[in-house]
Amino acid sequence: MNFQWHHFELGDPKLPDWLSANVPDIAASALTQSETRPRCDRLGDGVILNLRGVNLNEGQDVEDMVSLRLWITSDMIVTVRMRRIFALEDIRKQIAAGSGPETVGEFLTLLVTGLTNRIENTALRLTSATDDMEDAVLEGGREDLEGLGPVRHTTIKLRRYIGPQKDALVKLAALDSPVLTEADKLQLREPANRMALALEALDAVRDRLLGLQDHLDIQVSLSQGRNGYVLSLIAGVFLPLGFLTGLFGMNVAGLPGTEWPLSFALLCIAMVVVAAALVAVFKWLDWL
Repeated sequence: MNFQWHHFELGDPKLPDWLSANVPDIAASALTQSETRPRCDRLGDGVILNLRGVNLNEGQDVEDMVSLRLWITSDMIVTVRMRRIFALEDIRKQIAAGSGPETVGEFLTLLVTGLTNRIENTALRLTSATDDMEDAVLEGGREDLEGLGPVRHTTIKLRRYIGPQKDALVKLAALDSPVLTEADKLQLREPANRMALALEALDAVRDRLLGLQDHLDIQVSLSQGRNGYVLSLIAGVFLPLGFLTGLFGMNVAGLPGTEWPLSFALLCIAMVVVAAALVAVFKWLDWL
């Protein structure tokens, strides 16, 4: 390699002193910020670059994207992280095997490509999960829709950082800096373009999930409306029958038929006739 790579954990107690001796103050401040968002800014002959990668660490949520802070010059790269980043691990393994990047541009290309590959794979998994949920809705099933909320939550959180990261990569590929050659910029355009495609895929997933949720809400509303309508018709049939049973069930003198043995049977027949007549009227009015 014709450059130096210095890698630190953000909580390393030696980091502040090393930065103050080797890195400009503005860049040192950017490298030690507790909260970052993707950015790409030229500072003199160097570049401040903040990136994010999907969190593939065991037991952690993929949408809690891990941050990577970089200070880049033509002969040095400084990286600072809080959690493990697998794209950096890949570069470390290549260097240990003797096939690592020879220039700063090659290092950045490998790093950005590794981050983009994992983001793309995550976006593809979210797209596939959305396809499965849409198929479940079309087939009338609901058992596979419990994942709608988590998938939507993951998509929104990823979208928060991938949008700015796409802008940062586009800016990096066009940056006027001695750090990168024209060939390096050409190589960086491909992962920048793929990051834009991943962003579009996440936007599509977000919109499809929103449409899917709206569809489910409409279906629930229609089902509730149908159930309420049926209950209203049933109440319309039994309301006059309830009136008749209440009327003839009064324990007072003077009710007709109290001394006639066939009165109960006639009352039952009359109630059946009334119910049938009401059903016929509802059908004639096209309510059934």
